[in-house]
Amino acid sequence: MKILVLNGPNLNMLGLREPDIYGNNTYADLLELIKAEADRLGVEVEFFQSNHEGALVDAIQGAYGRVDGIVINPGAYTHTSVALLDAVKAVSIPTVEVHISDPDTREDFRKISYIRAACVKTFKGLGFEGYLAAIRYLVENIK
Repeated sequence: MKILVLNGPNLNMLGLREPDIYGNNTYADLLELIKAEADRLGVEVEFFQSNHEGALVDAIQGAYGRVDGIVINPGAYTHTSVALLDAVKAVSIPTVEVHISDPDTREDFRKISYIRAACVKTFKGLGFEGYLAAIRYLVENIK
């Protein structure tokens, strides 16, 4: 099984960006944690991060026929991007939405998730653990 882990804008700034919300661990720390869980589960994992919406759309489209599942934290594009929604719908790859914080407890505009309509599950407010829960969910539910 192969899973693509996509991260949107500003997630490369983890550890620096609003540590009171996102914690002090870095993006590199996140990747190491995910890789360790994937290894434990016997799953191949591929990572991609971009601050550019089109690059994320390209990564989703490029996953077609190559991966069994997608874990995505679209960052701010969660609340604005119909393009990401349409890309996930187009490829029909089981996709899990992840958020380090819980957007529902923050500003009102963060309560809207366009991509959620195309996702099989959402994990929010669990910190980095949400990514691991998403990978486990895909492993358990993709046949």
